[in-house]
Amino acid sequence: MGILNITPDSFSDGGRYNSIDGAITRIEEFLIKGVDIADIGGESTRPGSDIVSVEEEINRIIPAVKLASDSGLFVSVDTSKPEVAKVALENGAGMINDVSGMRDEQMRKVCAEYGCSVCIMHMLGEPKSMQTSPLYIDLIDDVKRFLFNAAEACIKDGINENSICLDPGFGFGKTLDDNYLLLMELLQFKETGMPVLAGVSRKSMIGNVLHKPAEERLIGSITAETIALMNGADIIRAHDITETADMISIYHKAKKVRDRC
Repeated sequence: MGILNITPDSFSDGGRYNSIDGAITRIEEFLIKGVDIADIGGESTRPGSDIVSVEEEINRIIPAVKLASDSGLFVSVDTSKPEVAKVALENGAGMINDVSGMRDEQMRKVCAEYGCSVCIMHMLGEPKSMQTSPLYIDLIDDVKRFLFNAAEACIKDGINENSICLDPGFGFGKTLDDNYLLLMELLQFKETGMPVLAGVSRKSMIGNVLHKPAEERLIGSITAETIALMNGADIIRAHDITETADMISIYHKAKKVRDRC
């Protein structure tokens, strides 16, 4: 899953693709590198980020959604607003990646109506305050319970079970150690049989170990993504397309040889 942020303030690449020319360049990169899913977002969800209006978010993403869809890419839209999801689905999106975990009944109904895929992500609180004081009774059980219950609510409201993937939400209301425990225990989130998405690319969980800014976290990101694959991740959400694709190719080759022996 390749990331395309149409925002001025995303933590890693804010402003880089915040124009039609920038979006075109990124979409072309996705096509050349064989990205499976283009994840387009119009509102930053970094810690402390401000809410963007429905109208502004729609205006930011729809040109890119149309371009990506018309180019033959499978398009995911990163939004927690059902109004934005509806317009995106009407303009070619096939998946909604909801950082709020599909808590909004209206969001579930919109996704069911359009028969799209969904990604349910766990987040403790809201982006503005999620890192203030993250606390769990039992991290793995708490996150699993939220995701599994959210999946049940989605199915109850008409979303196809085979269209759901789960994301434990690295960096969304978690301490540094929480993030690495989730990384090592990803296999536990596959108990439902639903695919698991891992989004660790360039995040502070990398920077806080390496003490490097976002643009210098490539090796750390690739390492964490490799660990995620080895622990059961099915989808890797990434900024660095070429390097991530290379890593996935090597991983699958090694896995294929092992499975054959």
